[in-house]
Amino acid sequence: MDRSARNFLISSGHRRMQRLWQFIFAGWGLVLIAVIIAGSMISKNLRWLPISGINMSDVMKNQFKMENPSFSGMDKDGNPFWIHAESARQEYEAEDIVFLNNIRAKVSRIDKGQKITDNITAKSGKYDKTKRNVTLNGNVRVDSSNGDRILTNELVIKL
Repeated sequence: MDRSARNFLISSGHRRMQRLWQFIFAGWGLVLIAVIIAGSMISKNLRWLPISGINMSDVMKNQFKMENPSFSGMDKDGNPFWIHAESARQEYEAEDIVFLNNIRAKVSRIDKGQKITDNITAKSGKYDKTKRNVTLNGNVRVDSSNGDRILTNELVIKL
């Protein structure tokens, strides 16, 4: 075999490999792009949203969220209390306040030597950590073990 024919065979094989690699890489590249596009259309988790579309005030207000939080302790007189909410959140601007939704609470107290337990429900409220009080709003209902019942729009409990 002469030298020119041999060079022709090597370069010919090289071109075939080159075409094969181009086909494989171009094909897989197209498949990858198709998968990304299809995934973003099918999946609810991948969203293409520009930064300008984000409402930063909503992000700042709802930064810290809790589901089904409960809080219990003793008030200044040593009486036990328990507060449970469906959800709660804290805001950056008001770090000492916890905003509560759909609240249930149980407060015990002693009145004239008798232990009284108050079961309390409310639509919303806020717990102020510095003042150590809970302000309940919206359809506040108090059912006491001594038979007393209260229905009001706002109730402040000092802990």
